[in-house]
Amino acid sequence: MTHTITAKAVRGGLLAAALLAAAATPAQATHQESFQANWLYVSVTHGDNRSGDTRGTLLTCDPPQGHSRAAEACEQLTAVAGRVDRMPARGEVCPMVYAPVTAHARGRWNGMSVDYTRTFGNACELADLTGPVFAMGD
Repeated sequence: MTHTITAKAVRGGLLAAALLAAAATPAQATHQESFQANWLYVSVTHGDNRSGDTRGTLLTCDPPQGHSRAAEACEQLTAVAGRVDRMPARGEVCPMVYAPVTAHARGRWNGMSVDYTRTFGNACELADLTGPVFAMGD
């Protein structure tokens, strides 16, 4: 019986050590989650259907990178908590030319999933309503 008690004691000690190690790591996990939380894969498709010309890139915000206006995009996304649909219009006067573009963003922002898709009448409307987030061709 002593052997069984010893094995249980060893297993209990190992379990306690594992729990202590797990309890010591949340600060690192939280930092890692916050680093990974602010990224979006953004793409723009030109044309009426999915087979149109599509350009995409990974936008990360710690540090800002992904396209030429990443710092601006990250700043504006931070202001709206990653909600692309809540970005304020810039007030551009856009031509009444129908040349549809579909913007898509998916990823994580502050630990929340982001999945945004919207078709705009033209690239000017896209830029007016989403700012630099989808500006990959500058």
